[in-house]
Amino acid sequence: MDLIDLRCFQAVVQYGGITRAAEALHRVPSNISTRIRLLEEDLQAKLFVREGKRMQLSPQGTVLLDYANRLLQLAQEARGALHDDAPRGILRLGAMESTAAIRLPTLLALMHQQFPVLSVELSTGAPRPLTARVIAGELDAALVSEPVSDPRLSSQQAYVENLVMIAPAGHPAVRSARDVRLDALLVFDPDCPHRQRLEAWCAKGKVAPHKLIELGSYHAILGCCVAGMGVALIPAAVLDTYTERVHLSVYPLTGNARTMKIMLIWRKDAPQPKIHALAQLLAGKTASVGTESTSQKRSKLVH
Repeated sequence: MDLIDLRCFQAVVQYGGITRAAEALHRVPSNISTRIRLLEEDLQAKLFVREGKRMQLSPQGTVLLDYANRLLQLAQEARGALHDDAPRGILRLGAMESTAAIRLPTLLALMHQQFPVLSVELSTGAPRPLTARVIAGELDAALVSEPVSDPRLSSQQAYVENLVMIAPAGHPAVRSARDVRLDALLVFDPDCPHRQRLEAWCAKGKVAPHKLIELGSYHAILGCCVAGMGVALIPAAVLDTYTERVHLSVYPLTGNARTMKIMLIWRKDAPQPKIHALAQLLAGKTASVGTESTSQKRSKLVH
């Protein structure tokens, strides 16, 4: 059973016979007859009751007609979707946890408002596995930290995150790794770019932390920091909604360690209207490197 057979079957029903169906489809009647016969053989069912030159739908034919109409309609929609510039379907998007938590709620709400027929399936993870899933075609796009070097990928800057050191309230000012007075670093798993940036910052200051405490969320990191268990490096925007911020000391970093670019990535050979729509929304929301978040402005006053 293929779509051509179903279209011939549908036309015979629609036009009331082989000859008129053949005229409508610009085929010879024998071709239509052959298609109907092969379809009946394939389904092992009589689709028509033949009364002279008239063809009446059989009970099995009536059942098939409903399916045929739906299948042919879906096929027409599929062809149209391939050449439709309107974002639709499901956007399989990956993002780091910090980006998903602090950046995506507003963005996804805006996407839903502007593209109501587009749905989003969100997966969170570290940049390396997210990138691998985009390359493998498991995700349409992902928001990951720089750098993006794989030649199979296209990328666009989405956000610039300002990074800050957090420590328990009362901790002395942190200007370099040597100023840290606690032995433990509060971190995510080794693939986390903020952990990698923090470890590189410590190495540059020739400081080796005595302990790494791996945690699974920013709320856990913030809570452990308030409890005096260690220090952490996080995006400043994470602090904007944290209600216990008064119990933290917050210090902006300097130099190249201060900011981290978040990039939207997708396969070069798989451009899609839904990815283009996301890229356009992000282009209108890209932050400037020189723009400080509310949290970073406040951090200068909290020690």
